[in-house]
Amino acid sequence: MKQETLTLVSKRALTERVTELVLEGVTEPMKPGQFVNLAVPGFSLRRPISVCDCRGGQLNLVIRRQGRGTEELTAMEPGQTADVLTGLGNGYDLTRAGEAPVLAGGGVGVPPLYYLARMLRGRGLPVAVCLGFNTASEVFYEEEFRALGCDTRVATADGSYGTKGFVTAVLPEGSYFYACGPVPMLRALTKLAMPGEMSLEARMGCGFGACMGCSQRMAGGMRRICREGPVFRKEEILWDA
Repeated sequence: MKQETLTLVSKRALTERVTELVLEGVTEPMKPGQFVNLAVPGFSLRRPISVCDCRGGQLNLVIRRQGRGTEELTAMEPGQTADVLTGLGNGYDLTRAGEAPVLAGGGVGVPPLYYLARMLRGRGLPVAVCLGFNTASEVFYEEEFRALGCDTRVATADGSYGTKGFVTAVLPEGSYFYACGPVPMLRALTKLAMPGEMSLEARMGCGFGACMGCSQRMAGGMRRICREGPVFRKEEILWDA
């Protein structure tokens, strides 16, 4: 973990409620699946946000407005600075990818998979990316994944774009899956014969394991989502705990 002051260099709206921020000034590299914790002026708790991409000292974050804190973050303008704790969490394990990794993301769980896909493609692996959204107006980052050379598939719950249904409706067979998204999607993926791992979301106090507020019972005992996670292998997660 490192505390850094980052400068917003650009922003763009991806959908009505989702905004991409690009911040500059990162001094240490981060791993796909890790997250950062941003201070929000006027709020006591920081906001944890998954890393969408990190390279060349720049950090890409994709934020969905769902409360006053995220509204403040997405209202930032280029030139403003942010107090950020970087390099939090464990990240995805790329060594388990095998020959045909599959990435599954639902809604705001899509962003961390972009960095992962870029790293896997950099290793010369074919990557299948399956994106799930409620409706066509919520779809984002499809073209960004295609630009990486990924086999990109989109499903919408209402059938207004891509395949009608959930992510599992477009999921191909593969060697290993990586996932991030809503709990129902993740629970469905744990039933697959394919091995894999997934990033969990939890309310966090500190974001680095001190407060124990995000602890969850897993196979083998209690685990902190922010410290031992947010990425866990599917067999570690006890959904009914």
